[in-house]
Amino acid sequence: MTDVIEKSSDPLTIGEAQRRVDEWIQTIGVRYFHEMTNLAQLVEEVGEVARILSRSHGEQSSKPGESPGELSDELADVMFVVICLANQSGIDLTEALRKNLIKKTDRDRNRHRDNEKLQ
Repeated sequence: MTDVIEKSSDPLTIGEAQRRVDEWIQTIGVRYFHEMTNLAQLVEEVGEVARILSRSHGEQSSKPGESPGELSDELADVMFVVICLANQSGIDLTEALRKNLIKKTDRDRNRHRDNEKLQ
C-alpha cells in the first residue's frame, strides 16, 4: 500500500497512474463509486478548476478572505476521477490518448494553422 502513496519524483506514466489509482481504490477507497457518481464528481472537480481560473485569469475576484485554491491539486482531482472512470470501463488511457492524438492530427492537420483567428 505504501507504493500507492509514496512520495517520489520519478515520472508517473499513465498506465502506472491507472494501476496506482486502482490499488488505492482497492485498499483505501473500499470500492469504485458508481459511474454516475463518478460523473458527478468529475463535474464538481471541473467546476473547481473553473472557479480558480475565473478568479486567477478571468474577470471574477475572490471574496474577502477566500482562497481560490490550488489549480494543480484540482487538475489532479480531475485526473483521478477520469482514471477511475477509465478503470471501471476497462479503458487503457495510454492507448486511448495515443489513438486520440492520431485522430486529432489527421483531422486538424491544417485546421488551426489556417484559422485566421489564431494568427
